[in-house]
Amino acid sequence: MAKMETVSVSAYAKVNFTLDILGVRDGYHLLDSLVCTVDLCDGVTARRRPDGHVGVLMRGEGAGQISGRSNALRAAEAFCAAFGTGGAEIVIDRRIPVGAGLGSSSADAAGVLQALARLYSVTDTVRLKSIADALGSDTGYLLTGGWARIGGRGECVERIPGMPRLYLLLLCPASGVATAQCFAEYDRRGERLSPCTQRAAERLPGEGAGAARFFANALTGAACALNGDIAGTLAQARELSPFGAGMTGSGSACYAVFDSEEACLRARERYAGNAAAVCVHTC
Repeated sequence: MAKMETVSVSAYAKVNFTLDILGVRDGYHLLDSLVCTVDLCDGVTARRRPDGHVGVLMRGEGAGQISGRSNALRAAEAFCAAFGTGGAEIVIDRRIPVGAGLGSSSADAAGVLQALARLYSVTDTVRLKSIADALGSDTGYLLTGGWARIGGRGECVERIPGMPRLYLLLLCPASGVATAQCFAEYDRRGERLSPCTQRAAERLPGEGAGAARFFANALTGAACALNGDIAGTLAQARELSPFGAGMTGSGSACYAVFDSEEACLRARERYAGNAAAVCVHTC
């Protein structure tokens, strides 16, 4: 069989429907989060190069905001070192906003690992997951995506089959939030919310979009303190009569939950705010 010379994959964004913070261990916050990928994605294309070197070109949404050694480049270098493969030229066509809590850099890193694994016929998923976990808290999860419950620093991933499809209006303010700053602000504020992930996970299979009333994110207050656009965007999301609304990750993107594509599209038509608005669904 001839070797593949080029591989293209989709690197999907994620939405945290719940995010509980259970404590701190070894300097890292311990999370419990109900999460799913959505059909907003970056495109990752990898082409073989025999000299062992890797190069990453980013273009599109937020590409100019990514400087230095990106997670995507680190992923490529770690893959080639771990598996002793040739190198690759990688092009990432970006659509996921940066600093929005949608897993942008983690999605790109996971997409690079997926593309290179296919390009070089690597099937060691355990080792791939180990590489991904070292790159960021969402990267290991985003190798597989779908509905999951994420624990620990993000490395503990429990996939959840049989969950319903949710339709979301994503509202993305122009400015983002730095994750490390958001956790630091959370610690400074001393806020402690009652955990909600267990109840949301139990209710979602039977109630679908109706379970959105149990969604909550412990970082919302901290993110709002760092980015003045978030509170207003979240209030506007709630005015669209969704089943529920919230913020994903450490912000700044907010979401409104609907039970059909038609309802989501109608909400987008009614939305009159300044945030970028896009309809997506869980996948």
